[in-house]
Amino acid sequence: MSGKKSRYEVIMAGSGGQGLVLAGIMLGQAALEEGKVVAQTQCYEAAARGGFSMAEVIIDSEEILFQQVQRPDIVLVLTEESMEKFCHYATEGTPVFYDTTLVKARKGKNLAGFPFTQIASDLGNVASINILALGAIIAKVPVVGVESMEKEVRKRFRGAALEMNLRALKEGARLVNRP
Repeated sequence: MSGKKSRYEVIMAGSGGQGLVLAGIMLGQAALEEGKVVAQTQCYEAAARGGFSMAEVIIDSEEILFQQVQRPDIVLVLTEESMEKFCHYATEGTPVFYDTTLVKARKGKNLAGFPFTQIASDLGNVASINILALGAIIAKVPVVGVESMEKEVRKRFRGAALEMNLRALKEGARLVNRP
């Protein structure tokens, strides 16, 4: 089974408008399609655009009794504020992906910076940052299969937005798999 576990916990944090709540919902839906049990929570400040935003997703093969992430398998941070809040997970052995476009560069084991915002912009829509990041997450940690995530993207988007988000998903995976 090539390292696949029965339970995964994911934290995605940034600011309102980056699509992290939608990303959490989509990740959860993709896992449901695979027959998994899912708990997805979200929090965001009252000022939706620009304020702190976070989605947590737990995916398990069995009933989920506690619905908050306790031991994340991967953390995504897209703002400096989020990095300050969650960077400690890297020292505990959890991969922490961060956006080098918006977050100060850091060095350390388990810290991986990628220019998510810049790449999403180069692809034609900065709003696809969430899908780009999902591609990177599932390439690093097999939370859900690529096919399940592609299916979820196809359900959510149409026309040019569909094609752009499929490209973003694939580019996110390529980022992580580059030598």
